[in-house]
Amino acid sequence: MKMKKILVILGPNLNMVGVREKGIYGEETAQSISEQIKAFANEQGFSVEIYQSNHEGDLIDKIHAARENFDGAVINAGALTHYSYALRDAIACVKIPFVEVHMSNIHAREEFRHTSVIAPVCAGQIAGFGKSSYFLAITALKDLMK
Repeated sequence: MKMKKILVILGPNLNMVGVREKGIYGEETAQSISEQIKAFANEQGFSVEIYQSNHEGDLIDKIHAARENFDGAVINAGALTHYSYALRDAIACVKIPFVEVHMSNIHAREEFRHTSVIAPVCAGQIAGFGKSSYFLAITALKDLMK
């Protein structure tokens, strides 16, 4: 049986986790969390690629490319979650399951963070569990890709 491939997409400023707003995102570095995501995905039987960009167009290009190269995706679009209809449309046109993730509880933060324009085109949303949000999303994808 062929190993399923998942893509983890990290949007703007997520490369700065461990440096920015430590009270919200903690002190663990983005690199350390990425390594743990890879290890967890492998334990779950997935091949995984992690892609981070601070540029909306690059994220859209990666989402389009996912259509033919991945079986599912986890996306933490950062602040783009709240206003990027272009990301929303990219996810909608790629017919693989996406799980939206946020390390912080976006519903307990500033009001502008309460709305996700990408949520309606994702299979689900996981928020507020720190780095474990990624592990929960991978577990959800496992069931979605059966």
